[in-house]
Amino acid sequence: MRLKAARLHTPAGGGSFVMSHLSIGLFLVDQDRHRIAVGSDRQRHIPLKTGEGWILPADVTGICEYDEALSFLKLELPESLLGDMGFYRQRDFAPVVGAFDPLLAQFVHQAAATTESAPSLYRDTMQLALAAHLAEVLWPQKPGLAGIEDRRLRRALDYIHDNLAADLSLDDLASEAAMSRFHFSRAFTRVTGKSPLQYVISQRMELAKLLLKTTRLPMASIAANVGYEDVSRFGQHFRRHTGTTPAAYRAD
Repeated sequence: MRLKAARLHTPAGGGSFVMSHLSIGLFLVDQDRHRIAVGSDRQRHIPLKTGEGWILPADVTGICEYDEALSFLKLELPESLLGDMGFYRQRDFAPVVGAFDPLLAQFVHQAAATTESAPSLYRDTMQLALAAHLAEVLWPQKPGLAGIEDRRLRRALDYIHDNLAADLSLDDLASEAAMSRFHFSRAFTRVTGKSPLQYVISQRMELAKLLLKTTRLPMASIAANVGYEDVSRFGQHFRRHTGTTPAAYRAD
């Protein structure tokens, strides 16, 4: 499946939406009365100017309303395209609403201008460039694990991110890296600046923050999704990591 791009013109109004794929919207006109809710019914007034817009994960739902006619570019990126960049966790990033990275905005315009009649090599090269830059914008430390040259540690990091809800053990991680537990722990801490345990907890809390802001999942489900059967223990770790409770973070 290829990237889908379209230039859309809609009257004032808006309504609810469901994004089946990771999607980008780039406004072509100012919208001073733009309101949006992502993952909930709670709308926020976020004025958007020409060249600004949103980047939303796959499967996200929400509401978008505006008081004037809207023209915008919309791109839908298939998982296979982002997977080529090593960007596999395409639902685990905070929705972006507002200013765009300037280079990303250029790529969006180029993608929207590319038609099926364009030469395949040009189209495919342009789409890969867009996917690569988008991955860096959304998750600069994860796609390709830039800066980590040891493939053994990259395998372990991929395993962590793909199994945050699992009961991870040092044996599992060292096995993924094909290293002894002692050498793995030393190498991992040297490269990431955190012990394996500290790193796992920090990534679980980042995912929990995302789920709290973009879903209506009950607290027990969020805890389970980030590897905690005990909700109170999840709450303790969350407060230690963020300085607030999960409930307060969601309500903020």
